[in-house]
Amino acid sequence: MSPDLQEAVQVVSTVLPFRTNEYVMEQLIDWNNVPDDPIYRLTFPHRDMLPAREYEQLRDLVLGNADSEVIKRFVKGIRMRMNPHPAGQMTHNVPRVNDAPLKGLQHKYKETVLFFPSAGQTCHAYCTFCFRWPQFVGMEDMKFDARETTELVSYLRTHPDVTDVLFTGGDPMIMNTRSLAEFIEPLLAPELAHIQNIRIGTKSVAYWPQRFVTDKDADELMRLFEKVVAAGKNLALMGHYNHAVELRNPIAQQAVKRIVGTGATLRMQGPLIRHINEDPKSWAELWTTGVRLGAIPYYMFVERDTGPSDYFALPLARAHAIFQEAYSMVSGLSRTVRGPSMSAFPGKVVIDGVVTINGEKLFALQFLQARNPAWVRKPFFARFDAQATWLDHLKPAFGRKKFFFEEEGDDALHHGPAGRVIPIVAASRRASDVQPDAA
Repeated sequence: MSPDLQEAVQVVSTVLPFRTNEYVMEQLIDWNNVPDDPIYRLTFPHRDMLPAREYEQLRDLVLGNADSEVIKRFVKGIRMRMNPHPAGQMTHNVPRVNDAPLKGLQHKYKETVLFFPSAGQTCHAYCTFCFRWPQFVGMEDMKFDARETTELVSYLRTHPDVTDVLFTGGDPMIMNTRSLAEFIEPLLAPELAHIQNIRIGTKSVAYWPQRFVTDKDADELMRLFEKVVAAGKNLALMGHYNHAVELRNPIAQQAVKRIVGTGATLRMQGPLIRHINEDPKSWAELWTTGVRLGAIPYYMFVERDTGPSDYFALPLARAHAIFQEAYSMVSGLSRTVRGPSMSAFPGKVVIDGVVTINGEKLFALQFLQARNPAWVRKPFFARFDAQATWLDHLKPAFGRKKFFFEEEGDDALHHGPAGRVIPIVAASRRASDVQPDAA
């Protein structure tokens, strides 16, 4: 690496997490194409992730060996500007029992609870775009983690509408099989028969496929997967893939085959990211290869409005064009994929298309999932904006002042999935607007 690239890693990694591993370095990055190699950009910090003036100030502090407390305060200011934990994750998604928050849980949609096992709050390597970055940088007041499943099981017993539990992080697959089993096996109890789907969000399928093939407890892991399936549950690994190169290596393909061979499913998802995966051919190759191996293309996401989002964000119109072109290249078996989808405060909003109605150019949108279940699959329209990169940049169509979900928020309160009353606020409201520490 050149001195400039080394400096960028040293400086920017004081703000954003940086970690990589031997497999990523030796098998996925083309060092003859650095810094433009997509996996290099995916894992190594870059100076353009910070505004130029901000980078220069931080560089002077770091390289000038400034007092650690001075650097810490400056870094905190940058992090709070970056909208940590967007879409109401801390303010609206955390369930409460007896008016006390349940640590390590989120419950945004009524069917699905997210669980953050403490031992899984790191990754084999960190993605520079990751919207979970506050989990990894020592922001303890903003960290989700739970040391055991007692509160999770108790909560699920009293919420029979919950059908899905998603183990997330970090990456739960960083844990050894014994530790992972301690979190999963309590969900197989007869009194939790309403839990039909156990999901595990993981990047290990791309960054450390050895976890499923050659790690010392890989065979034990496969037996755990088989045990979950034998108990009548659907075990779904939510595999995070960002580029076709991540599925070209034979061991990565073998990992997919071993996973699906247990009776578990592997669903492929990832965000569309500027500098990394703008080529529709890469997405088409990824989905086609995955289907051939037995995986299911699931989501193309829009990069969330957090962290260095200005560096990674693409206009929604461009995102839709990339998705449409990639979609047109694959057979029907790959067209299970949905996107481009924004995981915004009100819910998952997909861009269905760009249309013209009564001479007005519009985005056609709908909710694939929502805080209010009545909003799901309800079409709505926004004025076309070639520069918009997120839901809160869009304006309602047909002269309306607000979208329908904003209007409902003015008139009533919505009972959240965790049984508490929460206001449905405007989609433009960012998490940093309602976190006391963000002021």
